Amino acid sequence: MYRIGHGYDIHRLQLGGKLVLAGVQVAEGISPIAHSDGDVVIHALVDALLGAMGWGDIGQWFPNSDARWKDAASVLFLENVLEKLRAEEFWIGNADITILAERPRLLPFRGAMVKFLCDRLNCPVNVKAGTNEGCDSVGRGEAIAAHAIVLVGKGGETGVAARSTM
Repeated sequence: MYRIGHGYDIHRLQLGGKLVLAGVQVAEGISPIAHSDGDVVIHALVDALLGAMGWGDIGQWFPNSDARWKDAASVLFLENVLEKLRAEEFWIGNADITILAERPRLLPFRGAMVKFLCDRLNCPVNVKAGTNEGCDSVGRGEAIAAHAIVLVGKGGETGVAARSTM
């Protein structure tokens, strides 16, 4: 049995603080406006996993009205969902992530982001970055967004052991 999930997240940006994407600090002096650390990559990934499983969305699991998640590292959300997914004996086949940002330049951090996610998901992960070519809040540098798509499965093969490191 296979399932596919898609997730999306966007956060406005503000001056000050730090920007963390896929568990990796990529900038200082700019940060998302968010209840948690605002890691749009992990938020999109969590939503994709929840969607694949039919378990609702990140807002249901980790609501911004819950003080427990104030300033929380988003990796805690991912670990929580992965624990439940594995308890149900599902595995992750792969994840494909697209980050949309005008700033900062993300290519220097791509390898660290891929490694961080591969280590947690235990599957190949592809991370791409693009801009919105000056269009909308992302294109004006006022926000950052991410899309994630995942394949999960149960039974049979337990996913692909090879990892993307490019």
